[in-house]
Amino acid sequence: MHLVGKINRDIYKCITDDIVTDEVIITDERIVHIKERHPNDYKTVVEHMAEVLRNPDYILKDERINTGLIIKSMQQDNIQVVLRIHTSKDEAGYKNSIISCWKISERRLQNYLRNKEILYRKE
Repeated sequence: MHLVGKINRDIYKCITDDIVTDEVIITDERIVHIKERHPNDYKTVVEHMAEVLRNPDYILKDERINTGLIIKSMQQDNIQVVLRIHTSKDEAGYKNSIISCWKISERRLQNYLRNKEILYRKE
């Protein structure tokens, strides 16, 4: 388990009001998943993961409970992080967790903005 950073509860309450901790982690298993599924994106997304969480441009609703798609437009890339928020109903001792992350195209981002529910948009 690796600490990635912290989230601002005021921003992330759009996913759920029941946020137990502001700490975000990623497990070794999820790192392996990202390396296997998104090998060309891994280096870039790992370098920017904390910034994406700290200062998101968009948070979109995910089909999984207490989970959001966190998107940040960087200089050359759009980065998407799938974040699961730890709530009081979850098993004690867990933290907010990164499920996956990868780069998305501008076209994919625009498609998301048209078709997914926007929970948060940076002003």
